[in-house]
Amino acid sequence: MTVATEPEPAAKSTENNQSEEEKRLQEELNLLVEKILGNESELYLLALENLRDLIRTSTTSMTSVPMPLKFLHDHYGSLKDACSKMKGSARDLCCSIVSVLAMGQSQTSELDCLKYCLLSNQKDVGDWGHEYVRQLEGEIAEEWNNADADRPKLLELIKSIIDFDMRHNAEIQACDLLMEIDQLDLLHMDHSNYLRVCLYLVSCASYVEEPERGIILVGVMKHYLHYKEYPRALALAMLLNDTEKMIEIFNQCADPTIRKQLAFMAGRQHINLEISDDLTDKADLVQIMSNSHINDHFHSLARELDILEPKTPDEVYKTWLEGLVLRPSFNLDVPVDSAKHNLASTFVNAFVNAGFSRDKLVTVEDGSKWMYKNKQHGMLSAAASLGLIHLWDVDGGLTPIDKYLYTTEDYIKAGALLALGIVNVGVRNDCDPAFALLSDYVLHESITLRIGSVLGLGLAYAGTQHADVTSLLLPVMSDKKSTPEIIALTAISCGMINVGSGNHEVVSTILQTLLDLSQSELNEGTFSRFLPLALGLCYLGKKDLTDATSAALEVLPESFKSFAKITLEMCAYAGSGDVLVIQELLHTCSESQSYVKEEKKDEKKEKETDKKDDKRDTKKELISKQAIAALAVAVIAIGEETGTEMCTRIFGQLGRYAENPIRRTVPLAVALLSISNPQLNVIDVLNKYSHDLDEEVAINAIFSMGLVGAGTNNARLATMLRQLAQYHAKNSVHLFMVRIAQGLTHMGKGTMTLSPFHTDRQIMNPIAISGLLVTLFCFLDTKNIILGKSHYLLYTLATAMYPRWLVTLDEDLEPLPVTVRVGQAVDVIGKAGTPKTIAGVHTHTTPVLLAVGERAELATDDYTPLTPVMEGFVILRKKVSEE
Repeated sequence: MTVATEPEPAAKSTENNQSEEEKRLQEELNLLVEKILGNESELYLLALENLRDLIRTSTTSMTSVPMPLKFLHDHYGSLKDACSKMKGSARDLCCSIVSVLAMGQSQTSELDCLKYCLLSNQKDVGDWGHEYVRQLEGEIAEEWNNADADRPKLLELIKSIIDFDMRHNAEIQACDLLMEIDQLDLLHMDHSNYLRVCLYLVSCASYVEEPERGIILVGVMKHYLHYKEYPRALALAMLLNDTEKMIEIFNQCADPTIRKQLAFMAGRQHINLEISDDLTDKADLVQIMSNSHINDHFHSLARELDILEPKTPDEVYKTWLEGLVLRPSFNLDVPVDSAKHNLASTFVNAFVNAGFSRDKLVTVEDGSKWMYKNKQHGMLSAAASLGLIHLWDVDGGLTPIDKYLYTTEDYIKAGALLALGIVNVGVRNDCDPAFALLSDYVLHESITLRIGSVLGLGLAYAGTQHADVTSLLLPVMSDKKSTPEIIALTAISCGMINVGSGNHEVVSTILQTLLDLSQSELNEGTFSRFLPLALGLCYLGKKDLTDATSAALEVLPESFKSFAKITLEMCAYAGSGDVLVIQELLHTCSESQSYVKEEKKDEKKEKETDKKDDKRDTKKELISKQAIAALAVAVIAIGEETGTEMCTRIFGQLGRYAENPIRRTVPLAVALLSISNPQLNVIDVLNKYSHDLDEEVAINAIFSMGLVGAGTNNARLATMLRQLAQYHAKNSVHLFMVRIAQGLTHMGKGTMTLSPFHTDRQIMNPIAISGLLVTLFCFLDTKNIILGKSHYLLYTLATAMYPRWLVTLDEDLEPLPVTVRVGQAVDVIGKAGTPKTIAGVHTHTTPVLLAVGERAELATDDYTPLTPVMEGFVILRKKVSEE
């Protein structure tokens, strides 16, 4: 075997294989180094200039190490020593060359490249090429944090590097360097690169902590305003939830058509801004922001897609495809538990025909007959379904609902009150019809009527921070006649109305109510869990501002305290993707498993009853704490793609090994991460959970399948649900939930979404997330809430319902059909050149439907969109011909 002796001849052969040109270059370099190391000082400058020219002329190749750097590698130490004996320009030039040679050295811990660059006093570092500049950037970032760093001198060098990067398409490197040293104000851009730089900075902002994130976004917003990119600036202001900045953007925008586009964007976020009276078109802008146009455009879309015809629940179930072969009693059209069946049909009918103003059960002439086919709270839900069918149609929807306010049946009357609230979701009206009609019933003698009015007001004014409605509702929490259910609904309504506002009055009232509850009510009460949620909604997205409230929760009993604090933290960081908070919550999730094993061993040893009881309480507390922690992970990670993928894997572990109460939240968490986005792997996982031995895990998984497919008409999911209906044919409870899931899948006949994100998934709508959270909390105790008497809480999903459309309008706001390309969105941030932003393209004529993860772009050159994101309402401006 001669393997060990191979390298030496190989090394010799490479030396012998040098071309004549390379040998000549090596000899020339050696000669120059000899002159530099010699004692004749008058030759230094000339030799160094020749050496510089030789290095520069051969650094053009990108594929290999330049020859001069390779040949000068052995002389590096002696050249370093030579610098010390030189003076003036010769010393500067020698230091500059040593700085370049330092790139090729294996020992870079001394930061020689930067050290000698600073000693050389060179003005334009870019002369040595991109690779040299990149090396300097890395060393500057390291040196900047040293206590003895000469920052003023470093700043001069940094400015030179930034100038070079911005001129040579290396803007991303410049941003990285300035973010590393926290000097983003040194960044300067021009018309050719500001979009590329700003998009990169915005994408980086989601990975840094406050206050750095806010500083980056505010800085980018200033650049957008400087270049008159008002829609992009408004999107950032909405991301920061800065109302003053939004108003300022409206005031700065001189173009009335762009202002209308901004108003459509604000309306999508359900924001009603107090615009300056100086704007001549204020009335038009307020009208657009009120969202009163949604219903007309939605009906136009339905006509375009030919789906105006109402759908019956049976058309959704498609029972003829189930092919049941059972004994005759199960082949009857009406299942054994007809009340449950009718209730399911009520919800399915409401979800499927939502926003269409027509159906075949309750809006027909004898619609009241259907209501009487339900029992008690079922009647309430049946009457409330009118609100969902007339969703967004305030003018046309009030009349058909109003007649039910004069019935003698309290449940139907309460349902009508709730329907009045649902109709007004996300739509503002100068007359305030919901407040006028519902305010009289808030403290009514009948508890049933209170349910409808209190929740109705919460839905109608969600996110408005309406002071009159809030002050009307707060006394209900302290009213002696209010049941735990009414107190919980009032708290939720106040939380939704003041979502993300941190309203002190609401917070203190909810806290006081929590403190007044007895320990048994806190631990055993079905509705007590909603109070911490209402508290959390007030702080939605507020992050660190919850410290005082969290400290106030310390006085609660141990078993409830952890649950309340995690709920508060969950809301405060909702959609932020904060990795550190997620890690803490995952640590909480893992606590219980090890604890339960230890506890089983201990139980055998200790047989005293009081100790056993203590342990049960501790175990229960750990489990409820862990269950909410699992859901909180999903709520926080929802806005961040990488975090979403990671969490889905983690939930797989929890679903296998955790306690049943924790496993019940896993399907809900998985569904939230993929809401209205039926990916194959997600629906397959949920389908497995839907056959689980634990009844509540199965029920929650079935509902989660509905959430994942909400408004998509997904054929694979519809088939799975039909198979589940067949599998659970004898189990009325499971079948009820399968029907609800089928209704959600076909929501709005496949035209809607429940996703709380919009504008290319950048911005989270707080009103939508609040409605989703209330619904998910109902499923923490499915049997007592949704399968009990409080199924009407499913209507809180109305706050998250929105058409998944692209509607193009002309400058007079009239529909303008144009051809667009629709495809899967591709992330092009930081990519070189102008890569395609969508893949797998289909061409359609607007209005079109967009699924989660899809993006549209104009396929015509005749128009220019006034917003960079083709989603929702987009105004198009006719291009002026060059002639």
